[in-house]
Amino acid sequence: MKTRNNPLRLALSYVLLLIIAVVSIYPVLWIFLSSLRPGAALFSERLWPEAFTLTHYGELFNNPSFMYGRWYMNTLKIAFFTMIFSTLMVTLGMYALSRFRFRGRKTILSTMLILGMFPSFMSMIAIYIILLQIKLLDTHTALILVYSSGAVLGGFIVKGFFDTIPRSLDEAARMDGASHLRVFTSIILPLSKPMLTYVALTSFTGAWMDFIFARLVLRTKENWTLAVGMWDLVNRYQDSNFTMFAAGAVLIAIPITLLFVFLQRFLVQGLTAGASKG
Repeated sequence: MKTRNNPLRLALSYVLLLIIAVVSIYPVLWIFLSSLRPGAALFSERLWPEAFTLTHYGELFNNPSFMYGRWYMNTLKIAFFTMIFSTLMVTLGMYALSRFRFRGRKTILSTMLILGMFPSFMSMIAIYIILLQIKLLDTHTALILVYSSGAVLGGFIVKGFFDTIPRSLDEAARMDGASHLRVFTSIILPLSKPMLTYVALTSFTGAWMDFIFARLVLRTKENWTLAVGMWDLVNRYQDSNFTMFAAGAVLIAIPITLLFVFLQRFLVQGLTAGASKG
């Protein structure tokens, strides 16, 4: 009976996977084809356009009232430095909480766990006032600092990964005269490539796609990120060019797609290893 059910179960699994793939791919294909459709409206009776044009992609960079190129570079700069600082802070912090035993360690872990239960936007007013007082409002530095600091609260999966690395490796290195820094750089980091990839990728993606906090902090048009600028494209003008918006969305998705494609193997390893022990 079990043997008879296996082909049926396998067929149902493939059908389910096919449905999920179609549901996931169709919106992406629709946006891409809309970016190649002439005109300014997304509505069409047919998925495949009757004619194709690259005018919308050129207009993104040539329109004097729409600084897409500058916003793209602003977002890339913020996401890159957020990725660097987040990975550094999360890795060092969670390594210390995983390997060292000190007074207040459990209190720190409990506080991080409790703070992680609340939505991040609850602290936006307080953060806004702090940035205003220290004169960091309307700067990219403010976004980088807030994004990087907030990433530490979600570092429990990194701590779980470090907990899976045998302490005997640390002890053997310490007996050979290695310092804590040498143990971290020569033993822990080489074994943590999947986890470092996971942290870097999620930090980059979060900063790249964020809209709410960027809209609150960035006040001048020259400092906007892509999310804020794209929102303004369809919100400010009555004759909103939705096909140009689709073209901008396609270009936004390219870096994230490439990162996930090339780093997928490390991402899966980091997720599964970090979730095995808390």
